[in-house]
Amino acid sequence: MRQPHFLPLSLGKGDGGIGFIRLHLPPKIKEMKKVWFITGCSTGFGRELAKETLQQGYSVAVAARNTADVADIVANYPETALAVTLDVTKPEQIKAAVKEANAKFRRIDVLVNNAGIGYFGAVEESEDAEVRRMFEINFFGLANMTNEVLPIMRAQRSGRIVNIASIGGLVGFPGVGFYNATKFAVDGLSEALARETAPLGIKVIIIAPSGFRTDWAGRSANNSKISIPDYAATAEANKKAIRGYSGNQPGDPVLAAKAIVKAVESENPPLRLLLGNGALKGARAKLEVLKKDFDAWEETTIGADSPKK
Repeated sequence: MRQPHFLPLSLGKGDGGIGFIRLHLPPKIKEMKKVWFITGCSTGFGRELAKETLQQGYSVAVAARNTADVADIVANYPETALAVTLDVTKPEQIKAAVKEANAKFRRIDVLVNNAGIGYFGAVEESEDAEVRRMFEINFFGLANMTNEVLPIMRAQRSGRIVNIASIGGLVGFPGVGFYNATKFAVDGLSEALARETAPLGIKVIIIAPSGFRTDWAGRSANNSKISIPDYAATAEANKKAIRGYSGNQPGDPVLAAKAIVKAVESENPPLRLLLGNGALKGARAKLEVLKKDFDAWEETTIGADSPKK
């Protein structure tokens, strides 16, 4: 409980006394519930995170391309929820949505870049238009959202930027090579951004999930229309495996939302938060492969430097 504050109160002329009144002043900003801005709230992580944060008493800008898709989320929170129309591939909508949220809540403490799509196809099979569309959403949309919110957070000298990447941003898998590329790009951008903004009180968290029961492997991910038989045992096999367990993945989006809130509220959040046992296993296996190659080729690696004089 906050300790009460005491302010002096004059008791009137001639009485020569000073009394005191007890006041409970409003909490400091750091004690107040944060304002969240979450993109891609119509399904998946975004939807569950919007529900979780509102239930916990945060103020939340709930963004979706069609606000009718999130009407049920915001309906019971007229004071703390704001549904905003947002297609992250449209810069004018990004500017308008951020302006609207900042006008209502007067600050933005947490930006969650969640909007994203998948795409299935071997690298050689992948269609240029589909790949570029995915980059516009998964990477450039995220980057533009971040740059629109950063001036607000810099002025506050505080903030959290949460970028939803994937274990596929650390490990490449057959059949989703260009999806991997978008998430590797998110990972690299986020790591650089974290170093740039740390002195400004802004921290970056990269979320790297494995398989979760979202719509990512369902209608949110298109298949390439091109099929090359030589990739049947690699890209095609992995695509069928992922599609086959869609809806039955071990990851629970509700528990993921709670984990993300926990990380955001931590005084020292991780730069990368893996979600799901599959993500942990995949990341550890990648570390082993990297170490093996680095150690085996150490002499060649060092030999590429000019000899010391």
